[in-house]
Amino acid sequence: MRITIYGAGAIGGWVGAAIARAGETPGVVARGATLEALRRDGLTVRRGDEAQVVPVHAAEDPAELGVQDVVVVAVKAPSLAGVAGRIAPLLGPGTTVLTAMNGISWWFLEGGFGGPLAGTRLETVDPDGAIAAAIPAHHVVGGVAHVSCSVEAPGVVRHHLGNGLILGEPSGGTSTRTTELAALLERGGIDASVSTRIQRDVWFKLWGNMTVNPISALTGATTDAIMDDDLVRGFVSAVMLEAQAIGARIGVPIEESPENRHQVTRRLGAFRTSMLQDVDAGRPVELDALVGVVRELGQACGVATPCTDALLGLSRLQARRLGLYPG
Repeated sequence: MRITIYGAGAIGGWVGAAIARAGETPGVVARGATLEALRRDGLTVRRGDEAQVVPVHAAEDPAELGVQDVVVVAVKAPSLAGVAGRIAPLLGPGTTVLTAMNGISWWFLEGGFGGPLAGTRLETVDPDGAIAAAIPAHHVVGGVAHVSCSVEAPGVVRHHLGNGLILGEPSGGTSTRTTELAALLERGGIDASVSTRIQRDVWFKLWGNMTVNPISALTGATTDAIMDDDLVRGFVSAVMLEAQAIGARIGVPIEESPENRHQVTRRLGAFRTSMLQDVDAGRPVELDALVGVVRELGQACGVATPCTDALLGLSRLQARRLGLYPG
């Protein structure tokens, strides 16, 4: 198979290494120091005291790699518009695009999903429709990663905990391409599974991380400190209840209580969220895909979101002050 990873960061490196372990040599679109490291040393994934180095075909220009069977898009949401502008050489009529990203993507309301909002373009994540035009929904397989990885150095990924990747068609059900791709990833050591309603899995993960991510970025606190403060945890629960009400309107109801979900977060210990890591590294933050889009969905389906609005406003103000969010 011809498989390319677009975004050789933490999640992209984790998936790329699994593809190599499954017997395929993946292409990787990269640039700068990461491109140089991948060409010189290959892709390194470390877990505990072990390190594995796998070969990749690294290129800066997607045209060097040509049309692919599968493209894994594993970038942060603020980079997605740039990917959309360069991805065309990788796409043929039958190319599958697996999105392994945080938050809500442009295809979320495609495939007949969303109840009264089905087919609506989400302006928060695709304001001018350019992403949907560049990567039509029929190419897409959605992915939800339950794993913690970080980049230690260009071309070097540290795998901390978790090993799950859920795949699914935006239109629901199962398909040959999702089962075959899941099987490939399983051979490479990832705990891959296929969901018959991937939007449910996307929403449930979002429900847990749309709060602690921006709060950690605002305060510099790890997740244990956020959960240990009664007032902050209460605010987190209030935001989650707003998102829970939205999910019920669009077809992804959540039966769990916020407090039950907090217990899952507590088990992470003193965890530094991805958004906190982005702020510390001076990288753009994923506020639109994690928080802004929830506000947009609430407005569209008639659910008031005062706590979500406050979280977005404060996080956005800080990110703009740091130059990590446009406007």
